[in-house]
Amino acid sequence: MLNFTVRRLAVAVPTILILIIVTFILMEAAPGSPFATERGVPAEVLANLEAKYGLDRPLWQRIAIYVWNIVTAWDFGPSYILKDRDVNDIIAQGFPVTLKYGTWSFLVAVGVGVSLGVVAAIRQNTWLDYMAVGISIGAQVLPNFVMAPILILIFTLWLGWLPGGGWQGGQWQYVIMPVIALSTSFMASIARITRASMLETMNANFIRTARAKGLPMKRVIFRHALKPAMLPVISYLGPAFVGMITGSVVIDMFFSTGGIGQFFAKSALSRDYGVMLGITVLIGTLTVLFNLVVDILYAWIDPRIRY
Repeated sequence: MLNFTVRRLAVAVPTILILIIVTFILMEAAPGSPFATERGVPAEVLANLEAKYGLDRPLWQRIAIYVWNIVTAWDFGPSYILKDRDVNDIIAQGFPVTLKYGTWSFLVAVGVGVSLGVVAAIRQNTWLDYMAVGISIGAQVLPNFVMAPILILIFTLWLGWLPGGGWQGGQWQYVIMPVIALSTSFMASIARITRASMLETMNANFIRTARAKGLPMKRVIFRHALKPAMLPVISYLGPAFVGMITGSVVIDMFFSTGGIGQFFAKSALSRDYGVMLGITVLIGTLTVLFNLVVDILYAWIDPRIRY
């Protein structure tokens, strides 16, 4: 298991470095300038600004400095638009918000999705199966950018039960609607994957043998069927968690939570390449790390993967 983990780490580290370099080059190739305005900027002022932020140096030198600052100090550099603030400050302000409701969304999606999938598979072709499949289909066709305004319309404007926006330190009434809006489509995918995998596992030979020995159905499900049935689900959870973090752009814009997605959208509109680059590298790094965690969990559940 240790050798397997070391091999995966040996692949993950250069992948993150390549991600940083490619993202930097793509940002550099994008047209426009963060210092450009409608009235225009004099050439002398523009040259001074580029010298201040080191943009007058060769591309390879700027890439080397940027990678070195990230590797040694986890420093993403300054913001070109927000004065006297660097990218680390912006990430430190917005990422905890996104991480909080993203984690809750992940837990809700996994808990509800796995439960619906298992129940639907065990009670196949019954009203429980039809209800679970119906809930999954209904949630699948309502992505977060559709679910968010519907929730605001119902629970804020019609019923007046929950606030329509804000964060207020993450109080529960401000977290409920972002979590529901962000988790529904992922919950539906997890439920469908769990149901299909559970049906296949329940028809396997080792499950029929366990039932023929007279083991209780509860023990057959939780001790023998659930663990191998979770393999496809686990392979989906890594990208799903990162997808909830990246999907926060819509949630932040609708609910004004102040998360990292709101800063990413504003930086794209204002061409603040420093913030865009920092958030992109952060999300890409999270993607690689969570895929690494998924690979390790996959190998722990199924020892055949290690070989």
